[in-house]
Amino acid sequence: MAIDITTRGTARINPIVEFGGAQVRAQYRQLATVITVRGRIDATNVDQISEHARRFVLAKEPLVLDLSGVTTFAAAGMWLLCVLDGDCRAAGVEWTLIESTSVHELLGDFDEDAMFPTSLSVDQALHALADGHDQRRQMLLPLIKKSA
Repeated sequence: MAIDITTRGTARINPIVEFGGAQVRAQYRQLATVITVRGRIDATNVDQISEHARRFVLAKEPLVLDLSGVTTFAAAGMWLLCVLDGDCRAAGVEWTLIESTSVHELLGDFDEDAMFPTSLSVDQALHALADGHDQRRQMLLPLIKKSA
C-alpha cells in the first residue's frame, strides 16, 4: 500500500486507513509521531493494525499511540501494545499510550506486567516530551560552556 503524505503546518499527515472497524492515521509532529486509532480493536483486525503501526517506530523519534477514540478493545488488543512496546524498546524509542475507557478497563484486568507509559491526552504527552527536551538541554548547557 502506498503512503500518501500531505503537509499541513508542522505536521505531515498520512491518510486514514481502515482495518475491519478501526480507522488508523499517523501524523509526524515536531516532537513525535502520533498514531491515532478510532473504532474497535479485536482479533479480526489487531494483526493488521499492529503491522501498520510498527512501520512508524522510527529510531530516536518518540511515538504517541492515541487510542482515546477506541470504542471496543478486546483482549487481542494487548498484542498491539506488547508489540509496540517491544519494538520501541529495541529501537530506543520513547513512547506513550493514550487510553480510552475500554482500553483502561481491559488494562486494569492485567497485572503490573501490562504497565505501559500513559498520558491523559496527546497534548499532555507532547508537552511532557517538550519538557524532557528542555531538561536535557539544561543539563548539557554547562558542558557546552566549559568546552567553549
